[in-house]
Amino acid sequence: MNKSPDAFRTISEVAEELDLPQHVLRFWETRFSQIKPLKRGGGRRYYRPQDVDLIRGIRYMLYEQGYTIKGVQKILRENGVQFVIAVGREDIAEVEAFSRMKAADTEAGAETDAPPQAPEGEDLVGQARVKPARRFFGLGGSREETQGEGGSLSKENRALLQETLFDLLECKRLLDQVR
Repeated sequence: MNKSPDAFRTISEVAEELDLPQHVLRFWETRFSQIKPLKRGGGRRYYRPQDVDLIRGIRYMLYEQGYTIKGVQKILRENGVQFVIAVGREDIAEVEAFSRMKAADTEAGAETDAPPQAPEGEDLVGQARVKPARRFFGLGGSREETQGEGGSLSKENRALLQETLFDLLECKRLLDQVR
């Protein structure tokens, strides 16, 4: 049975359409407050077409672009749901329109008072980026690049390590729930 494009979808239909396990959709609901399916009796979820488009955008940014969950959360906060939906639809014209609006807003803010500068090496939100080669702590970079003063971890590697630890703890929690 084919549904109309405006029809609500169950979690199994969304999972199949986007090639995602259902538990990933449930997990993303906990990480992205913008995903709000309707919940009916027995906790059954019904996703609106806009929810599906948003999930498609999140999936694209996480799996295809290589963003972290925190990175996508930041993009949602700074650019909004419609931007992520446009990215998921791969609507280049709409994404570029969002980028131009963001640039215009930034220029307008620069005329009134100078905004704080982004830290060196930080990606600009809304611009395409090349997925970096996977580099593990201390591997693949120069010694100066991976270590801070006194041989300690650099800020970037410390943040990566903390994020990895958080992800591992979340995996442990999910595994404990299944047992």
